[in-house]
Amino acid sequence: MKMRLLTGWQARFHLVCLLMLLSALAAGIWPGSAHAQAQVTPLQSEAVAVEPLQDPTAAAPAAAEAVAAPAYDHGDVAWMLTSTLLVLLMVVPGLALFYGGLVRSKNVLSVLSQILVVFSLVLLLWVAYGYSAVFSAGNPFFGSFTEFAFLKGFTPESVGNTPIKGLPDYLFVAFQSTFAGITTALIVGAFAERIKFRAVLLFSALWFTLSYIPMAHIVWGGGYLGEMGAIDFAGGTVVHINAGVAGLVAAWFVGKRLGYGQTALKPHNVPFTYIGAMLLWVGWFGFNAGSAAAADTVASLAFLNTVLATAAAVLGWTLVEAISKGKPSALGAASGAVAGLVGITPACGTVGPLGAIVIGLVAGVVCVWGVTGLKRLLKVDDTADVFGVHGVGGIVGAILTGVFSAQSLGGTKADLDIGHQVWVQVVSVGLTVVWSAVVTATILLLVKVVVGLRVTEEAERTGLDVTSHGESAYEA
Repeated sequence: MKMRLLTGWQARFHLVCLLMLLSALAAGIWPGSAHAQAQVTPLQSEAVAVEPLQDPTAAAPAAAEAVAAPAYDHGDVAWMLTSTLLVLLMVVPGLALFYGGLVRSKNVLSVLSQILVVFSLVLLLWVAYGYSAVFSAGNPFFGSFTEFAFLKGFTPESVGNTPIKGLPDYLFVAFQSTFAGITTALIVGAFAERIKFRAVLLFSALWFTLSYIPMAHIVWGGGYLGEMGAIDFAGGTVVHINAGVAGLVAAWFVGKRLGYGQTALKPHNVPFTYIGAMLLWVGWFGFNAGSAAAADTVASLAFLNTVLATAAAVLGWTLVEAISKGKPSALGAASGAVAGLVGITPACGTVGPLGAIVIGLVAGVVCVWGVTGLKRLLKVDDTADVFGVHGVGGIVGAILTGVFSAQSLGGTKADLDIGHQVWVQVVSVGLTVVWSAVVTATILLLVKVVVGLRVTEEAERTGLDVTSHGESAYEA
């Protein structure tokens, strides 16, 4: 009898231990339900499935953290930071070296200085009122100059207050500032070697305000051409045609260099220009692929198109030179690379790879004519061929964007009416040409009255490095 009692007690003891062990294991798997499990009798714990309870004190901080989490993707932010840096590389030293090699040795420092100072000036003006005037509500041509003046309303933590909702506000402002800066700096090459330094600065400030800002708003800021449906992914009209036409008009107003057409005014350092062109190509990936504003498939398409169009343009320009001159030049190949980059800029995010090759090839071939035959017809001394490459290449690219963006030709636009889109693109080109030409001419007349445009003949013969900046690049 005692043995049976003892045996029964031992069995119950072992059963209780087993149930405690199972309870401990269950508590380890569902920590939030440990207290609930402890209040259930052992027999019920085997028969009833108990759902784990959430600890409200633990859930509250998690919810608060979710609300406070930044609404952006870290990969996108990293890519856009890199893209902004790449566009900066395009200007200094890329564009500076490209133009610096094309001028004579006595003027190289003046060109480097003009590009750096103009770029810096525009960056500050962009923050002061440029961003606000482009990306705020207003009329079809201008936004508000005061709504976001000096980045009013933005903070280091603010996200989603710009057209790109998935980026920190300051990053989008910085990226767009480089576009404004390089566009204005491009014009410097047209009137290099004979313009006053203070005239360059006054002209640049006014042109940025009255030509770049409205064109950017018209296309990207919700203005007239944007509503019309014009395709300009990274700046064919806003940047290249705008600056190219301004350079042409400015070269006319300032006049030809002394000796132009009578003696050979050769580039003093082709390697500088070649290196500058290659830096432009590298930086252009930030310009084009960065305009996707994300590290995604659109950026990948723009990246590939930037590779292919540039390569096709180099071959196109080289082939034309080999046929027309008998010998292809390194300067021509470098210029072809820039022509291809310009041509694919408006199309890089909407055309397919084969379309990019065609656009690059056509831009390379046509721009050879732009810097030779067309330049002679226009009777203009465009020192660095700003119009011949950026203006002509931009027009070619903008129009062909309307063709090769169609999905039927490998593009990304489904059901695109090619005829209608080409007409829209032609209208956007025409409006850009007229706006830029009229505004540039008006500004140059004003600058001529206020500070004058051209240096004296003696200063031009001596060289602007010495007469305008008091230094020389190459000591004797």
